[in-house]
Amino acid sequence: RCVEVFYIYFHAGRVEEPYVSITKKRQMPKDGYSEEIEKEVGQAEGKLCTHRSAFSRASVIQAFLGSAPQLTLQLYICVLQQEITAARSIFMVLSLLSIVYGALRCNILAIKIKYDDYDVSVKPAAYLCIFMWRSFEIATRVTVLVLFSSVLQIWTLPVVLVNFFGFFFYPWILFWQSKSPFPENIEKALSRVGTTIVLCLLTFLYAGINMFCWSAVQVKLNDPDLINKSQNWYRLTVYYMLRFIENAFLLLMWYIYKTDIYLYVCAPLLVLQLLIGYCMAVLFMLVFYQFCHPCKKLFSSSISEGLLSCFKFLCFICKPPKSTILTNKAEVKSPETTDEARSSSKSIDSQKGNPYQSVSSNA
Repeated sequence: RCVEVFYIYFHAGRVEEPYVSITKKRQMPKDGYSEEIEKEVGQAEGKLCTHRSAFSRASVIQAFLGSAPQLTLQLYICVLQQEITAARSIFMVLSLLSIVYGALRCNILAIKIKYDDYDVSVKPAAYLCIFMWRSFEIATRVTVLVLFSSVLQIWTLPVVLVNFFGFFFYPWILFWQSKSPFPENIEKALSRVGTTIVLCLLTFLYAGINMFCWSAVQVKLNDPDLINKSQNWYRLTVYYMLRFIENAFLLLMWYIYKTDIYLYVCAPLLVLQLLIGYCMAVLFMLVFYQFCHPCKKLFSSSISEGLLSCFKFLCFICKPPKSTILTNKAEVKSPETTDEARSSSKSIDSQKGNPYQSVSSNA
């Protein structure tokens, strides 16, 4: 692909192309109106766009299936050896930047796939927000996994497998629940077995991304494009809430079972820093979706409204039903009513036991 890209680039414009294609893109709506723009795309430019999309997807694969495990392993070795060499620190920084770049490309790909009909232009402020969001999220996640695995090596594999297979089978469970036919239009040359292998590799990459950070591209196997193009704030909120709880639990286990290699480490301060770092990632994510998203005008609801509805839903679930409240109130009021009943019964009995007094009083 690299050789072909350079060949097309340096030979572009020298020979007149036999045909061009016309693409139609819509502008972002201004004052409720959206104009449609037609653009001629030559054969060379179309091939370059195809190669650029392939490079973007390759950077995502390399980041989460190559750099992410490498960074985790190198940091684990540094913790056990209690030493960080210059060469190892350089490679860890490069691996972290590679993962952040892959996550950033994943965000941009998700935006372009979901809003393919629009002419999307991403501003520098959006890139900065995504970079800070992904940097805090991935750095804290890797650090939490390394700290936990350094003291509880036996439980590392179950935690990793539960996370991985949970995200791997989640798209398949949704596909089976939808009762949709098996997707056949991925590639005409592929057989049913080949299509299954491609879908498994896609969900494998999806699980690898969600192990370390939120996957902006949500896999939907019953969709022709295999991508969920709707903006689901509920799934985003549930993911970050569960991930925060998981990170806090792993840090608590590390704090309880930490060994002598952490003798000169202020454990409470480190736990607090990691939790604040993850909250900073969520904060930059909220800023991006609320203010810097290039297609925020197309949202049916903003991120603040979505989070508010999610919190209302969670409060509604956690709130006890009215029936239990009424029964509790009845139980609280029951002693008073029984005392009143007893006093009234005593007065009636006294009146029945002294009939002359009642007759004289009547007289």
